[in-house]
Amino acid sequence: MPKRIFVYPYIIWMSIFIVAPLLIVLWFSLTITNADGSVSFTLYHYIRFFQNRIYLVILTRSIQLAVISTVICFVLGYPVAYILAKFYRHKSFLLFLFLVPMWMNFLLRTYAWLTILERNGVLNAVLSFVGLPTIDILFTDAAVVLGMVYTFLPFMVLPIYTSLRDMDNSYIEAAQDLGANKFQIFKRIIFPLSMPGVISGITMVFMPGVTTFIISNLLGGGQFILIGNLIEQQFVTVGNRGFGSAISAILIVLILLMMGLIKLGSSRAEVRQERRGTLY
Repeated sequence: MPKRIFVYPYIIWMSIFIVAPLLIVLWFSLTITNADGSVSFTLYHYIRFFQNRIYLVILTRSIQLAVISTVICFVLGYPVAYILAKFYRHKSFLLFLFLVPMWMNFLLRTYAWLTILERNGVLNAVLSFVGLPTIDILFTDAAVVLGMVYTFLPFMVLPIYTSLRDMDNSYIEAAQDLGANKFQIFKRIIFPLSMPGVISGITMVFMPGVTTFIISNLLGGGQFILIGNLIEQQFVTVGNRGFGSAISAILIVLILLMMGLIKLGSSRAEVRQERRGTLY
């Protein structure tokens, strides 16, 4: 039996659940239904998006919050992944504890943050108990970013942890034998070799971060909308599938461009690292 036969189910799955929906979205974004029921190809939906400053502001704000959340997840997640991969013996149990919250329904976890962050919530009760001033961040950008970080942090930790766990320690041992200190080892060996996990983590955090709408609806309190909320409104409330599909297509292109730039920057960094290693 040829091995290629095992690829066919995967191709069929991708065709039905990935390629076909993308083609449908592209079709809706490039067509408009006339009064007589006929369908015409047009770029009207794209022109409408780029001509309206409000939509561009929403897109910019969505990207900004997603970038902030991704950076925070990286700053918090890399040390956690490094400690789990290099130091703790009972890493499997700790990873289990880290993943337990993900078993709970996403909507329930977001509602839990409403209870924590509200004016008379758990957080302010604790601050008042220890004599510190209370804070009011619910229904602000800070609450939305906090919800994103809490929700997407495991998606940053796990890929980085996998890269660090599978790293060949002989490179580190060779660097130690050559007199490299801990900072040099991390800078020139550990971090470059963990870049595949870093890129995967950034992708897995940024993509849902820029398209989220549940977190911004609940923790943002409807004070502002993100691009995910705009897409949801066009499909669910307004019923304008063409404009909603056009926004989705624009967002897909922007995400692909950003991921390409990140990968390009990583590749150039690896080339510089190899040249530097050759010189030394």
